Amino acid sequence: MISTSPRVLVIGAGTGGLALAHGLVRAGIDVRVFERDVLRTDGLHGYRVGIDPDGSRALHALLPPDLYDTFVATCARAPRWFNMLTEQHREVLALEIPVEDDPVESEKSVSRMTLRQVLMTGIEDVISFGKEFAGFDRHADGTITAHFADGSSATGDLLVGADGAGSRVRRQYLPQAQQEETGIIAIAGKLPITEESAALVPRRVFQGISMIQAPKGYFCILHVMEFKWDRAGKIKNGIGASDAELIKVWPGLQFDNTRDYINWGFSASADKFPADVMERRGDDLARLVREMTPDWHPNLQRLFELTDPSTCFPVNIKTSVPVDPWPASNITLIGDAIHTMTPGRGVGANTALRDAVLLCARIIDVANGRLDIVEAVNRYETKMIKYGFDAVLKSRQQMTADDPIHKPLIGRLVLGLLRTAMRVTNHVPPLKERMARSMLQYRGAGRDDADFVLPARAAVGESA
Repeated sequence: MISTSPRVLVIGAGTGGLALAHGLVRAGIDVRVFERDVLRTDGLHGYRVGIDPDGSRALHALLPPDLYDTFVATCARAPRWFNMLTEQHREVLALEIPVEDDPVESEKSVSRMTLRQVLMTGIEDVISFGKEFAGFDRHADGTITAHFADGSSATGDLLVGADGAGSRVRRQYLPQAQQEETGIIAIAGKLPITEESAALVPRRVFQGISMIQAPKGYFCILHVMEFKWDRAGKIKNGIGASDAELIKVWPGLQFDNTRDYINWGFSASADKFPADVMERRGDDLARLVREMTPDWHPNLQRLFELTDPSTCFPVNIKTSVPVDPWPASNITLIGDAIHTMTPGRGVGANTALRDAVLLCARIIDVANGRLDIVEAVNRYETKMIKYGFDAVLKSRQQMTADDPIHKPLIGRLVLGLLRTAMRVTNHVPPLKERMARSMLQYRGAGRDDADFVLPARAAVGESA
């Protein structure tokens, strides 16, 4: 390691923090990750994450090649359709998602647990569990010390807050960076794929991502996740020799609990739910969703009924309030720690991965002697603030109680107009193609962006 190589402290072992750690380890930069969860399998809320081409480019740049191949091998079957449905299971719109064989330039469905186990593979020695962040101190020599609830501490040259939407790093460092409620509450759950549950959804729904928009502003999303290993953790037959070998020798499989499942998320404006919804758990939540949707198709009601109660949890959807740029320092933030966004656009994890690769590139510039830490952070934050809060605002537009669709009278009119527009699009090929192209472009398809390329690390003793 050359003398300019910084010591990096990452608070939080989420998607962005772990991806960043991989890139720094590969570049020979001293990095330590501190995670408040006690066990490697703790602390996951949510079941599926969609990794778009931007997210794949970031992971491809940051991970070792063999681990990136493992990431691809452990993804679920890629979605073939994007569907819009009524609550009676009638098709409003069906967009076919092109089959893309390129391991980078493709849309992927991933179990959050599986992705976490992939990202922890190979950097176990830099992750410390049971480290609940308590605060930081800055020192006159330019270093920074992170303190933890167990009384321990760590000192480095750069502190990265990757500790999620409730970031304690952000609260101390940028108290002016606030979050606000969207007025939307969601309930999530999942159920195993069985012969019965698979028969409850149409073929295109089983093969895709489906959204149901219903009266009262009720919304439900369905994901069907099929993997390459069975309920006993054994590799399925006929999945391809290379994938089978990668999964078989992947040490993260022993920590993973992922099996084929259907994941659903039901949401509505907060005024439609009982006042105590955030305190409810398990079967009480699944039963609540059934009670709120009595006139929905029997198959959807049965999906809710078959849900594993232990998988149900409520979420009060919040979003970051965009904040003016702040003076750069040797503290920075990535992912939800700075730009929490609603799941409306499905780009939260991908934006965190974009943060990770961009920040990693600038830290490598520090290690190579091209930049000092503060200038490196400034260059990262200048770009991140722009694209990050742009994604926050666009995601909020998709998920807010301010949307007229949630209003008592005008909501039905808005829903009717929306369904009419979608049905017209569904039957006019040029409109359908344009909509599909726009959706894919937003998620990074076809983009060639220098932000996803890491600079080469200079050899020890080499001048910058």
